[in-house]
Amino acid sequence: MNSVTKKWLFMKISSVILVPLMIWFILNLVSIFDKDYIEVVNFFTTQPSKILVSLTLVFAYFFSTLSISEVFEDYIQNEKIKNAANKVLNIFAIIMPIITITVILNLN
Repeated sequence: MNSVTKKWLFMKISSVILVPLMIWFILNLVSIFDKDYIEVVNFFTTQPSKILVSLTLVFAYFFSTLSISEVFEDYIQNEKIKNAANKVLNIFAIIMPIITITVILNLN
């Protein structure tokens, strides 16, 4: 399978997975929006919330990385700059969810 086809397929699959996760996240964000700190922390310390927030972050970063790399492919002509930008983007897309998920999993 062609790499461009794989990227397109991964974008479509991740977007389909993100729809219910984002609906869940938005509905819960609205429900905890006006709560105090303790109630928000309690929400994020429950096991289903930890798992679903983690999945949302992973798929959101994965989808955004694929989307932004397409912008790099379309608008950056210099191959060295394009490759460097894609590498920095991929590193960022790995490190940020790991840090965020680690913080969420360590909430008590």
